[in-house]
Parts: sequence; structure tokens; C-alpha cells
Amino acid sequence: MVTDPYIFGHYYAAPYLVHDATWCWIAEDDRGILGYLVTAPDTRRHVDWMNREWLPSVRELYARSSPDPKWTDFEKWIRGYIQEDAAFPDFVDDYPAHLHICFLPRGQGQGVGSAALKLFEARLRAEGIPGYHLGMAEKNHRARDFYLKGGLHLIRHDPGVIYFGKKLGQD
Repeated sequence: MVTDPYIFGHYYAAPYLVHDATWCWIAEDDRGILGYLVTAPDTRRHVDWMNREWLPSVRELYARSSPDPKWTDFEKWIRGYIQEDAAFPDFVDDYPAHLHICFLPRGQGQGVGSAALKLFEARLRAEGIPGYHLGMAEKNHRARDFYLKGGLHLIRHDPGVIYFGKKLGQD
């Protein structure tokens, strides 16, 4: 998928742990890590921090690499994406938090991801945060089914990405 095993994590995982690890969860079993849920309770604040604090050093790290013919289209895309300022979608007022979730195949279908989302939702409710969103690749049908089963609904479908969200009651 990519020649650099860290590039995806430099954008979609590590900054969440650095910015506020108290909003991140890791699931493991006796064999090691099963997956993670990294989140930002305030997308606007997170995006501002990414642009000021995180992305400049990541850009510096990747500025030293020359284009490689082994790069896949995906790797070319993410290397370009890192050069752009992070942005938030126009629906963050209704869905202010966001997340990234990833589980290895052996951690899927066992309820661990659902349990992680429930922990996240409980924390959001406790903090008075009314909802969250996520974006996913439009071809990831298994993830789409997982999110729909978890009570998320379609917010918008853009070319290549589907946005799901969930509004939370303060019960």
C-alpha cells in the first residue's frame, strides 16, 4: 500500500495521541494490539492545532524525500495531502467531535470496535458534546455497515469519501 509505514499514522493517528491522548483508546489481546480509536472532541480546535503545531514538522520530515517510482497512487495522494492545511467540514457545529478507528482483522467482528465507540460516546455525553462525525473511503462497505449498525447516519457523500455522523442525547 505504501513504501513508508509511518506516513498514514503521521496524519491519521499520531497527532491525536500527541494533542490529547485522553481521547484515544487502544484495544489489545494476548497477541498484542487489536486496533485503536483516536478522537478529537473539538474538531475546530484540533484542526487549528494540526496546522500550527503538527503539520509543519511532518511537512519538514517529508520534504526531504524525493519522489519514488514505487509510490502507489495512494502514497502520492497522502504525501500531497500532508502539504495542505487541515480543514474541517461545514457540519462541525452539529457534529463537533470526530474520530479515526482502525482494527486488525482479528479484532473485527467481536464487538471490540462497538465497545470502543460506546466509550467514546459516553465520554462525549459526559462532556456535553452533542455529536461526532467521521469520513471514510466510499468503497469500504464493511466499515459502512459497521457505522450504520452503530447508529450513525449519512451526513454527506462527496467524491471518494462518505461522511457519517451521530447526534447524542445528553441522557
